[in-house]
Amino acid sequence: MTTLDHHATTRPIPNPKKSLITKLNMGTGMVVGIIFALATYYLINPHVDQSVAQEYNRQLLATMFMWSLGFMIGIGAFIGPFRWLIGKDLTDEENLYLAGDGQGIKRYFKYCTDHKVVGIQYLVGVMTMLGVGGTLAMMIRTNLIMPGSKFVSPIIYNSLVGLHGITMIIAMIIVATGPFGNYIMPIMIGAADMAFPRLNALSWWVLFTAIPVLCSAWFLGGIPTGWTAYAPLSVQAGPGMNAFIATIIIFAISTAVAGANITATVVAMRAKGMSWNRVPIFVVGATVSVALAIPAFPTFMVSMIMTGLDRTFATTFFDANFGGSGWLYAHLFWIMGHPEVYVILIPGVAALMEIAPVFVRKPLFSYNAAIMGFAGIAGLSVLVWAHHMYMSGWMPMLNGPFMVTTEMISVPTGLIFLVLLGTLWRGRPWMKLPMLGVYAFLWNMLVGGITGLYLSDVPADNYLHGSMYVTAHFHYTLMGAALTGALAGLAFWFPKMTGRMLNERAGYISFWFVQIGFQILFLGMFIAGAEGQPRRVSDYAKTFATSNMVSTIGAYMIGIGMIVLLWAVVHSWRFGKIAPMNPWGSKTLEWTVPYPVPLVNFDTPPVVTSDFYGYGKAEK
Repeated sequence: MTTLDHHATTRPIPNPKKSLITKLNMGTGMVVGIIFALATYYLINPHVDQSVAQEYNRQLLATMFMWSLGFMIGIGAFIGPFRWLIGKDLTDEENLYLAGDGQGIKRYFKYCTDHKVVGIQYLVGVMTMLGVGGTLAMMIRTNLIMPGSKFVSPIIYNSLVGLHGITMIIAMIIVATGPFGNYIMPIMIGAADMAFPRLNALSWWVLFTAIPVLCSAWFLGGIPTGWTAYAPLSVQAGPGMNAFIATIIIFAISTAVAGANITATVVAMRAKGMSWNRVPIFVVGATVSVALAIPAFPTFMVSMIMTGLDRTFATTFFDANFGGSGWLYAHLFWIMGHPEVYVILIPGVAALMEIAPVFVRKPLFSYNAAIMGFAGIAGLSVLVWAHHMYMSGWMPMLNGPFMVTTEMISVPTGLIFLVLLGTLWRGRPWMKLPMLGVYAFLWNMLVGGITGLYLSDVPADNYLHGSMYVTAHFHYTLMGAALTGALAGLAFWFPKMTGRMLNERAGYISFWFVQIGFQILFLGMFIAGAEGQPRRVSDYAKTFATSNMVSTIGAYMIGIGMIVLLWAVVHSWRFGKIAPMNPWGSKTLEWTVPYPVPLVNFDTPPVVTSDFYGYGKAEK
């Protein structure tokens, strides 16, 4: 196997005639964003015909949006479109500069159009958000370690729950499609870059502007509503709610841009010979995920716009006294909220399906069944949202139909299980770190799926609704399955993204700490929920003390495991063993290019002539 020279010289930095583009970076973006935010805050003056609360909400929301706009202007996001409008499009040298050619580490702090740079930016961003969200989770569990612990006050506890929830949801939505969908996917299909490189950079930096906005909620009284932010409670909440609203709207714009770009890239830029039945399964999963997100997420964005209008201009979308309805918010939220589960889940599962054939050295068992499973999950996921509303009193006669559609989604999910089990059947797996994620997924998703069936049943949900049982169930699905798949993908593609091998010993230690701690944490929550402990409470009766103590111990184990993983990633990135070109012997195209990956990925456009999963077949 060929080992590459990782110290090859780079080309000199192009000189685009001292263009303004060369002066702009993350620092200028922050300066301009802060100037826009401060100017907006002080220019909006109170009006005597409106309440102080409404005026303050309007002032804060406008400030947050102008921060985002100012940052994008300051980093140079709109120079290309502006130059095109005035008939002076960017020169080839300026486009090369935007792509980060020859700029080294500086390109990661600029508006860079190279999809590989954007993938690394997403990876670091996701790791940061998971770290923050995980820290908040540890604070929550510490408060619940025993009855009456009072580690934090009930008000702060509610804010911790809300901030933890939305931070982790945002991180999980992009955990696989962000880093791997940007860095790996274009190379995997033989493309030179994304279909719209400037939009690719835009998607990351728009998301980046939402992070300080969300963090500001802590200094504005927190988010007391949980991540669901039900109206009319969210309309009446304090100023921290404005940060939540702005974050969701900004994030929805980012995901729409990213989703359209990924879809266009896969549809239009596949290598010659890569027909639809030869597309790698991870690419299929990422495409299905964003195709599901594009129509689903705008409903959440609309609900936030309506909540913002109720808070700032006294509209009454959710005020029953004036013809509004809280059910309207619930529908808008959950029409997004349940497809969002599969937007998170499918890319992680697809990454595991990409890994399994490589380490078992067998073809993927029934590629067509895997696609049917993804399609069935995506189709049925838009027909199940009202199972979240069984207890709301809305349309009791529809509880039965929604119960049926919810239970039906186990059929395409079962297909996914069969594909993975069929791939493993009678195989001799190479038990490296990425492969462990496949086995962990099968167990965790099995538990999450079976417990979900109980919650889909109306009588059982009447008892379990709003309990710790529900919290344990969706964590088994989102963290136990989706995050496990993403972490396996990180171990698998780490050599290609960094040029170095992930520290194997630290990776194993992290894996077992996280997986064992995960079972302890959430099995304890299942017990507490089945006994009747409600979720989102800062204190509880002594009868739940043992299960909560056990769960908190499990949480600490996960925390230790994640710290070990962080050390492994950082240390390996800097000092790890130089990776060979194809350490796993995979057949997909990303392993045919050297590291550092050339700016245009391939010196010669590749031509696909065979199945990527043809392991065990004689080479021609």
